[in-house]
Amino acid sequence: MTLSTILLASPLNPGLGFIGWLVIGLIAGAIGHWIIGDRGFGCIGNLVVGLVGAFIGGFIVSRVVPDQTYGFIGSLVVATIGAALLFFIIGMVRR
Repeated sequence: MTLSTILLASPLNPGLGFIGWLVIGLIAGAIGHWIIGDRGFGCIGNLVVGLVGAFIGGFIVSRVVPDQTYGFIGSLVVATIGAALLFFIIGMVRR
């Protein structure tokens, strides 16, 4: 995976691009924060956690189901799971 793939596209849906990942990261961060229910990090912090969680979720799914692409909804589901997992881990570390 090249740096341009990470920055400009996703391992789940190469057609989304950078703006699509920002939208997915923002939504996934908000939903992941809502699922876990821990104290959030604000809009920008939740966006960052959503983006990192989306990358983590995409990495895990690409290892389990290689060579598959998903649409916006599939990418959002995977990103939300990754963001919720990251919120959970951060919450455990902060305690």
